Amino acid sequence: MTLEESRLRDDICRWGASLFNRGYTAGSSGNLSARLPDGFLVTPTNSCLGFLEPSRLTKLDTAGRLVSGDPPTKEVPLHMAFYEARPEAGAVVHLHSTFATALSCLADTDPEDALPPITPYMVMRVGRVPVIPYTHPGSADVKPLILARAAEHPAVLLANHGPVVSGKSFEAAVFAAEELEETAKLVLLTRGLPQRHLPSDVVSELRRRFGS
Repeated sequence: MTLEESRLRDDICRWGASLFNRGYTAGSSGNLSARLPDGFLVTPTNSCLGFLEPSRLTKLDTAGRLVSGDPPTKEVPLHMAFYEARPEAGAVVHLHSTFATALSCLADTDPEDALPPITPYMVMRVGRVPVIPYTHPGSADVKPLILARAAEHPAVLLANHGPVVSGKSFEAAVFAAEELEETAKLVLLTRGLPQRHLPSDVVSELRRRFGS
């Protein structure tokens, strides 16, 4: 095992525990992955993010086939879709975080942009977040739906399911997932109130400068 792989295994377990302990996902929900030069590391099926073990993480080859470790999460298709659509992606975080998942369940959430630009950090770290039509958890049917959107969007909401966020590094993906959840919380807390959105020229400048 390379030093890079060993560090990634530790990072996945450390950040998984942090996300679980702070209530970003519950029980055995949510799954994490990271890209390696020779494949991918993925959290195992039915595992709790709060109690992951580095040695038991699933390793897949570049085609998504099991190499070692426990059987992988059933959500491998959605992770692989992001890696295929975004060659620069180094990690993918899928959570069932409360406020983002709530937005994914609301009928009037904009399917093209679920989170309006109310803070600069949402624009900088996440960008526009489309809603992907519902598919059963673990279904391969989600892959073409994500492939159609992920090249231009590093994050999506799965309808009635929750957020999926990619990043250039594992830490970046976690930070973006946290920013998405906090923005969803702000959106729902201010729902029905006169929100002040960032002007379109400000949004364009943030995207140009920070390139989410």
